[in-house]
Amino acid sequence: MTAIASTIELDPAAVNELERSFRGHVLRPVDPSYDEHRRVWNGSFSRFPALIARCAGVADVTAAVRFARQTGLPAAVRSGGHSFPGLSVCDDGIVIDLGSMKGIRVDPDARTARVQAGALLADLDRETQAFGLAVPAGVVSHTGVAGLTLGGGIGWLMRKHGLTIDQLLAVDLVTADGQFVKASATENAELFWGLRGGGGNFGIVTEFEFRLNHVGPTLLAGPIYWPMESSPEILRFYRDWIADAPDELTTIVFHRTAPALPAVPPEIRGKLVVIVGCCYSGAVEDGEAAIRPLRQFGSPLLDLCRPMPFLGLQAMLDPSFPHGWQYYIRSCDVAALTDEVIDIIAEHALRMSSPRTTFPIFQQGGAVARVGEHETAFNGRAAGHSINVAAITETADGFDEEREWAQGLWSALEPHQTGVYVNFLMDEGEERIRNAYGVEKYDRLKALKRRYDPDNFFRLNQNIPPG
Repeated sequence: MTAIASTIELDPAAVNELERSFRGHVLRPVDPSYDEHRRVWNGSFSRFPALIARCAGVADVTAAVRFARQTGLPAAVRSGGHSFPGLSVCDDGIVIDLGSMKGIRVDPDARTARVQAGALLADLDRETQAFGLAVPAGVVSHTGVAGLTLGGGIGWLMRKHGLTIDQLLAVDLVTADGQFVKASATENAELFWGLRGGGGNFGIVTEFEFRLNHVGPTLLAGPIYWPMESSPEILRFYRDWIADAPDELTTIVFHRTAPALPAVPPEIRGKLVVIVGCCYSGAVEDGEAAIRPLRQFGSPLLDLCRPMPFLGLQAMLDPSFPHGWQYYIRSCDVAALTDEVIDIIAEHALRMSSPRTTFPIFQQGGAVARVGEHETAFNGRAAGHSINVAAITETADGFDEEREWAQGLWSALEPHQTGVYVNFLMDEGEERIRNAYGVEKYDRLKALKRRYDPDNFFRLNQNIPPG
């Protein structure tokens, strides 16, 4: 049954005028598909907008922005709907939904792609891999390209090819006053700087142009499992092993319950495990040599690292992060996996109770660190690791307890934190957002905000207020 949203009474004439000018669809709370389109990936948020504007193109985006300005409605912007704090939907406002804008045009000769803002990573990967090309972007294939890119974009290919923003050549954008602008290194260059890490603060990007990289189609990739009790020894070995890792190798460490997947034997499912997920973005035989010491350390419970299609790697974590579950995230960057950090991780990992909870530890460095710190708004290129503590339950049952566990682990790591990746923030307040950028970049972003959105129309995001 459709839930009736809002206490807001909209002017019927204004809504009718919007609908007449719209090529997409304007959904009201009484429409049959309203419930479907108000839902977002993080099931712990259930919000009821007054309208959902499902845009078919740039003209629709412009009309929706102008309608919101004229009516005074708060506006949430949605592409993939993967915002950790659920900011791609709002109560009593308008959702400007780009999900229907999925067009992708690949130029294999120029090695570029034009990507509309509603595309998901799976859409982008499928089109680019048809030519043996890829944009380094994310680790869950149903993530939206737009939100991931605007925050930075970490993923399996980043140590070889850099962040998603490091491939960005140009954007098309609708500003807070409904104007269409372009930004690149040579056109509105300061705006382009801010869009590479500054999130959705400056407008709605409707299309991205990316540089493409030769990737795959087959890579050596996959997880290797050990018992959770071995975490301290595994992490100390891992720390030393990755010290000389080639750029082609990107790894992510997980502590979690072994999932009930076909590739996981029944006797391992449900056990607490520590996993090192690997991706070698070079020749498979070179990857075998690079990963051999990891395979030979200790007594792995399971080794699923093998040649696989890049598309398979990009979808490998999808079953662990489906739509509709309850997610609570606390995150931080650390300079290195010191003995103190390792002991904190190993101790707290044994206390997780939900079989869905996990916390990825992303290995950074390589190409990420070789881009100048001030070339983009993204902060923390010198970080050694980004730790993403994810408390997850299928329903609300047990979610509060798991949130407390996540907060406890994050608090224990607080003395070792060097920053935070903005895409991994919940709704944590201005000081944490400032921490994500550092004082100098934050002030520069505030100046951009004053120029492009002085009234803070785009505020349902990791907000950088203009004042």
